[in-house]
Amino acid sequence: MSGILYGIGIGPGDPDLLTLKASRLLAELPVLAWPAPEEGPGLARTIAAAHIPEGRVEIPIRLSFRPGRDDTDAAYGAAAASIAAHLDQGRDVGVLCEGDPLFFGSFIHLLSRLDSRHPVTVVPGVASPMAAAAAAGRPLASLDESLAIIPATRPEETIATLLDAADSAVIMKIGRHLPKIRRVLDRLGRSGDALLAERIGQPGQRIGPLDRADPDHTPYFSLILVGRRSPAR
Repeated sequence: MSGILYGIGIGPGDPDLLTLKASRLLAELPVLAWPAPEEGPGLARTIAAAHIPEGRVEIPIRLSFRPGRDDTDAAYGAAAASIAAHLDQGRDVGVLCEGDPLFFGSFIHLLSRLDSRHPVTVVPGVASPMAAAAAAGRPLASLDESLAIIPATRPEETIATLLDAADSAVIMKIGRHLPKIRRVLDRLGRSGDALLAERIGQPGQRIGPLDRADPDHTPYFSLILVGRRSPAR
């Protein structure tokens, strides 16, 4: 009988934001996998460290995190093969995923490779937009307002179109794309109350006005909260 593949959301950075279910599974599962840079434990493993007992079989999924992610397919293909070998032997496997497994989550790469052959359970986690909104004390949406979730990696005109159609927005994965996002928000007149949130729930967390952001030191793990559209629009 196949083991169960668990996609476990562990939140944006603060270990206290793990759900009770995630914490329980981390303590119980015999095999754990997690995305990581080419060296070191990676953010997901670091967040979950206090909840993982010794003696677990661990599968680090080594990625370069280069722009373009040209090694992603090979890395997740190899990881899927390693995980499948454990599942085929009846061992359950948990995959640690920052935030939520199905919200821009690395687990999606494994789900598409393994769900046709093995049972899957997804454990939702606190996603960074919710954590950032809580830290900033800013509602994301209310009543019949629309909220757009936009990757900063999209083309400039696409971002402008999506923003112009939404009452409020969260722009993800800022990093080197900050100048582009500033141009779009300035053009649409929506940069005045935009907030840049960096490393939410992690050491070095910062939240501040977009106009004070340093484009040379904006991490990939940052997002912009775009406030509600002015009633005049």
